[in-house]
Amino acid sequence: MPVSTPTRSSTRTLGKSSVSSTPDKNKNSTPKKSTPKKVTKRKTSPRSDEDDEDDKTYEASLEEELDNEGGNEGQDESVEEIDSDNLDDDEDFREGKKRKRVVAGRGRGTPKSTPKKKRKVEDQEDDDDDENVMIVGRVVQAPTTGKVPPGQISKNTLGFLENLKDPKCNDQPVYRQAEQEFKDFITEFTDSLIAADPQLPALPPKDVIHRIYRDVRFSNDKTPYKTGFSASFSRSGRKGIFAGCTSSILKPGGSLLAAGTWCPAKNELSCIRHNILHSRTLRERLRSTISAPSFIQYFGPPTKHPKGERQSIFGAEDELKNAPKIEGVTKDHKDIDLLKLRSLAVSCRFTDSEVLARSFKDDICKIVTILRPFVHW
Repeated sequence: MPVSTPTRSSTRTLGKSSVSSTPDKNKNSTPKKSTPKKVTKRKTSPRSDEDDEDDKTYEASLEEELDNEGGNEGQDESVEEIDSDNLDDDEDFREGKKRKRVVAGRGRGTPKSTPKKKRKVEDQEDDDDDENVMIVGRVVQAPTTGKVPPGQISKNTLGFLENLKDPKCNDQPVYRQAEQEFKDFITEFTDSLIAADPQLPALPPKDVIHRIYRDVRFSNDKTPYKTGFSASFSRSGRKGIFAGCTSSILKPGGSLLAAGTWCPAKNELSCIRHNILHSRTLRERLRSTISAPSFIQYFGPPTKHPKGERQSIFGAEDELKNAPKIEGVTKDHKDIDLLKLRSLAVSCRFTDSEVLARSFKDDICKIVTILRPFVHW
């Protein structure tokens, strides 16, 4: 039986795969040429000459725009290859691609926007704020006359403190001048005070002067300011636990000098009562100090005032009505007058004329010398 053999075999290589074609054995017709299988990434639509020309024209125009707008960046970057098939399928591709590349190439060629517009808007807002401001009252300027040298108190300061009783009176220029005058007075007074009591340290005015603002958190009186300047001196500063002296300038006629310990804490008060009860030496020293003629001259005799007012270390509301709850202490105790005390302090008042005098500083130092044994008791 005759066997037909292939007259022609064709083999073509495409990439890594090879395709071999042989004629059909069952057919006696002339063998057909085998067609190699094309490998494509996607199915393409038929192209025309007009589409090729449009693509070339668009690519040329795109390269020209990138060179003009992108500056140096457009020259360094390679133009992205555009698939013509996508251009045919999506009508908005050209316009969208162009817009994207134009924005990307706007780096160095376009200058940054200046904040002129923003400045104009801010200036306009400031002008609107100025127009909406409503001025209430008037600002009182600090007086230019009546000033005194450091170490004295002027009438301007007393006048400011008298007007300060009105909560609406908070003239800053007048207050700053009065505050500086009181600081200068304390600076000069400290040197004389140390000479009268060497145990007092030399501290700057800010460490001894009390603030003028009141603490109104738990008070029914919501007056924002105090009605006077004050400063405290002791061996441990303004907030120390030791007894000391306090000088206050008030108006009208309320200026005073106080010394001792006022409303001490529970432990300190127990220590004072223990010394009075068990130490004969300390008890006798205290009674001899408050009975001295110089002490009585400024603070009164060591007895209770007939009208209940404060006199020497007795009187006022800081005194118990009954005997303290101490073992062995009854209402008939010989030192019951001292044991009833809740404060061990004295005060001396000054008139306005005495405060305005040039010798006011020296008068205070003289009293401090008399108070020295009482403070260090």
